Amino acid sequence: MGIELTPAFWSGLAQIILVNIVLSGDNALVIALACRNLDKRHQRPAILIGSAGAIVLRIIFVLIVDQLLKIGYLKLIGGLLLLWIGIKLVQGEEEGGDGVKGAGSLWAAIRTIIIADAVMSLDNAIAIAAAAHGNVTLIILGLLISIPLIIFGATLIMLLLNRFPIIVIAGGALLGYIAGEVLATDPAYAEWLAAKLPNAKMIFEIGGAVITVAIGYLLQYRARQRAHAEPIDLAKKSSGKE
Repeated sequence: MGIELTPAFWSGLAQIILVNIVLSGDNALVIALACRNLDKRHQRPAILIGSAGAIVLRIIFVLIVDQLLKIGYLKLIGGLLLLWIGIKLVQGEEEGGDGVKGAGSLWAAIRTIIIADAVMSLDNAIAIAAAAHGNVTLIILGLLISIPLIIFGATLIMLLLNRFPIIVIAGGALLGYIAGEVLATDPAYAEWLAAKLPNAKMIFEIGGAVITVAIGYLLQYRARQRAHAEPIDLAKKSSGKE
């Protein structure tokens, strides 16, 4: 199928790229958070694979978004998954007795990125599909052009994480906020929930952010307590043998 380089085509392409730039901030944040504990040699491959995976998922979701939105409880499952991912990212890797963070796993990071992107790309796909007016060529070109932007964004955020650890908490809260929005808008029960609970969407969003940070911090605290307790236990066992 040929591509007609008309003003309408360029206008549509610009809209797709602009929409994707606006919507890709959370994707870049997830990629940066998931890769922050990896060895330096693994960070670049994880960012590249994660970014490519985000774009591929978004292309697929844009093409079948109408069918996806009809599946009841899909957003419920996705919201719970995203909530869990946010908690794990706030928790971070367990620290050893010397206070040095674990290196993390390349494929574990990629898996986290792909799952989170799958959840977040559903709502993003709606905006992209609307901007493209059903033109598949525009969708694919616009999203492919956006890959370097996501990679740059993730790389920049990861550099900032080293200087400003508070970004981890803010990122976790954002993921919890998005998870709350996803949970509150599942078509299977969204109308019923809105009727039973006024401002349900806002309550779920704020609640998701608070729960994510609170549980993530609690798990992080417990992991540190265990890490500090292990050397003491080993010392006691050693002195007992002597």
